[in-house]
Amino acid sequence: MSHKLTNDWLEFARDPRSGTEAVRACFHAHAYDPHFHDQVLVGVTEQGVQQFRCRRAVHRSTPGRLIFFEPGDTHDGEAREPDGFIYTMLYFDPRWLRDAAALYAGRAPADTIFHFPRTLDDDAALAQTVRRVRQQIATPDSRMAREAALDAVVARLAQRFAGSAERQHQAPRAAKLAREAMDAGFDRDLGLDDLATAAGTDRFRLTRAFSAAYGLSPHAYLVQRRLNHARTLLACGDAPADVAAATGFADQSHLGRWFRRAFGMTPAAYRRLCTNLPDAATA
Repeated sequence: MSHKLTNDWLEFARDPRSGTEAVRACFHAHAYDPHFHDQVLVGVTEQGVQQFRCRRAVHRSTPGRLIFFEPGDTHDGEAREPDGFIYTMLYFDPRWLRDAAALYAGRAPADTIFHFPRTLDDDAALAQTVRRVRQQIATPDSRMAREAALDAVVARLAQRFAGSAERQHQAPRAAKLAREAMDAGFDRDLGLDDLATAAGTDRFRLTRAFSAAYGLSPHAYLVQRRLNHARTLLACGDAPADVAAATGFADQSHLGRWFRRAFGMTPAAYRRLCTNLPDAATA
C-alpha cells in the first residue's frame, strides 16, 4: 500500500507471520532525521545517491549497494542528487531473524549472533533477494512463495553474518547507565538530573558522554525509544491516542509530529497498514 509524501512516495507492507516490514520509497531531499530502530534493517539502493550518517561516518550508497543497520544504529538520510533516490528496505524482528537463522544453520538460537561489520556492502545476489522479498510481502504470488523468499534471504544472511563476534560498544559506564534508565522509564517525564543521578555524574558530563557514545543527545534518544515502542503498540492495533499516553508523549499530536519525522508516515497510517483497521484519527 502506498503513502504519499508531497512529491515523494513510500510503499509499505508487512508480513503478519514473521513481522517483517517491507518499504520501498523515493525521496528528493531530506528523508529522515537521526533515529534508530529496534529491528534489523537490510536494504538496497535502487536509483540515485542515498547519503546518511551512521557509526560516526558519512556513507553514500549508489545503485545496487546494500545497507545494513543493527538494532540501535543511529542514522539519518538524504538525497545527494536533484532526482532523489529510490531504495528498498526490510525490517526484521531480531528474535525472529535469530531463530530462523538458527533453524537454517542447525544450531541453538542462543548461539546465533548477527553482526554487520560494514554499513555498506556489495553482494548482487543478496540485493536481488532483498528486492524479491519486498515484492513477495507487498504482492505475494502465494503464501508459499512469500515464505520461500523470506527463507532465501535468511539463508543468505546466515551464511554471511550469523555467528560473528558481537560488536563491542565502548560506551562509558555513565552513558550506559543513563541509557538503561531511559529504556526502563521511557514512559515517565524524566529529567536530565534524574539521568545524572542514575549515572553517578552531573548533567553536563553526562550529556557530553552520551552524545559521544550514541550519536544522540539524551533527549533525542528518549524520543526515539518512545517512538520504537509506539511503533510496536501501533502494529498490535492500539489506537494512536492510547499509544501516545502509554509512551510518554504529551498527546496524540505530539506523537504524530515525531512519528512522521522518524518514519515518514502518521501513526494512524502505520497502524492501518499493519492491521487493516480503520483510522481512529488522522494524526
